[in-house]
Amino acid sequence: MLTFTRLIAVASVLAIAACSDDSANEKKAEQGDDATSIPTETPTSKDTLSMAEAHALENQQYLETNQAKDGVQITDSGLQYLVLNKGDGASPTLDDFVTVHYRGRFVDGEVFDSSIERGEPATFPAGRLIPGFTEALTLMQVGDTWEVTIPAELGYGEAGAGGGVIPGNSTLIFDLELIDVMTAQQAEEKQQQQRAEAEASAAAFRDEQLAFLDQNKSKDGVKTTDSGLQYRVLEASDGAMPPETATVTVHYSGKLTNGEEFDSSYRRGEPATFGLRQVIKGWTEGLQLMPVGSKYEFYIPYDLGYGERGSGGGIPPYATLVFVVELISFESNQK
Repeated sequence: MLTFTRLIAVASVLAIAACSDDSANEKKAEQGDDATSIPTETPTSKDTLSMAEAHALENQQYLETNQAKDGVQITDSGLQYLVLNKGDGASPTLDDFVTVHYRGRFVDGEVFDSSIERGEPATFPAGRLIPGFTEALTLMQVGDTWEVTIPAELGYGEAGAGGGVIPGNSTLIFDLELIDVMTAQQAEEKQQQQRAEAEASAAAFRDEQLAFLDQNKSKDGVKTTDSGLQYRVLEASDGAMPPETATVTVHYSGKLTNGEEFDSSYRRGEPATFGLRQVIKGWTEGLQLMPVGSKYEFYIPYDLGYGERGSGGGIPPYATLVFVVELISFESNQK
């Protein structure tokens, strides 16, 4: 199943140590990495120990209280589960891939991870997760929704995970819905199909963005540089223009071609300062065309922006970026 791990969209916290059950050595190594990221300045102090002991006791007491609730069932391993909705589909094996929706929380109700909140179910190999999650999945049927309570020894143990995101000795409660079960081959075929659909969608978006630029360059006042950068002067000035080595201070807003704003110093109420060699190519080139005190509108093709991959913060692959930029000042940084 390892050959398909790269195909899986595993949610953030479940991915931590999800593949750690291959060997005891791997598990120890991962637990060691997680543990070293937790502050250990005084690991044997009474305060640290008492906090850890209190946390472990609280989580153990939750398990004891929870198992007495109506409908809660307990497996031989100590896993607790409550059936919220009964399905009638297939049950996964350890070799299968599953698609699930889930919400993970601590005993105090704090949510630490949720595919439900992200609005997209997660797919991963059933046999390569924390033991409690794997056990629950193999007991479920497609269509089931359970509340699964996982003791620490079936979760992330004494070490915890995620550099303290999940503390050691934490009982984990999951609201878990089993949506689909697939073989490894079916999972790979589905991933290939999704990849092909994504590539086709990206290509269509790229063509749309190129068509926008082709139409935009003929509009009144729009100029195009040799690189393909397009710009329009909104407010002219006779101030000095920054060199490539400059650090500039600007106000700006950035939008996609559909008008959706993804960033704005105006909205934050504070101008931004940065070096011209630290930004995307379209900004490096465009700001050197601006005199201090001027305001320009830039239309930046994807190859001068965030390219074929896009960027976080709502910038898709192949996106043309539309910026309104006001150059307030600069320092040349030339020695």
